[in-house]
Amino acid sequence: MRCEDTDGTGGGGLPVPMAWLYTEYVADELLRTGDLMEPTTLEFRAGRDALALTIFLSGLLREVPVSGALSEARVDELRVLTAYGATWRSWVCERLVDCERRAGPGDPDVALARAAWRWLEETELLAADLDAIVPAPWEPVAGGAHEEGEVQVWTPAWQLGLPLGHLAVHLC
Repeated sequence: MRCEDTDGTGGGGLPVPMAWLYTEYVADELLRTGDLMEPTTLEFRAGRDALALTIFLSGLLREVPVSGALSEARVDELRVLTAYGATWRSWVCERLVDCERRAGPGDPDVALARAAWRWLEETELLAADLDAIVPAPWEPVAGGAHEEGEVQVWTPAWQLGLPLGHLAVHLC
């Protein structure tokens, strides 16, 4: 990446995606502060990308004070936006289209946001099946034996990252 000129003309260098990079940094810090997962795992990346995408598309960082801290109202808004549900996926898709339309073709921030969304949607991670119906411990299991292992399924990364990001926001 070439350095930007300081005379204000830009010098024909590559545009720097500062909005996305800052958003990703904030999401990373929220997850690290929550100490929920090792930063080297794919689960951590899923949480960071889901949280960064939510922050970026919501515009929460446009009004961050010089201190760099989010106000309590902004944190509450982030909690609402990251609440798990089927609407988050459609919200992201709609916002990305709007963002691309407003920013124009080739915007580096939108390109990185689009890449994060593509990774979250196309990557599947093996995780506990939270929707599995598990019988109560006192109820007999078919066949008379109680299965000890947890049920795991392959799930899109965003379905794992969104609740992780939501929990990190609650812990901040």
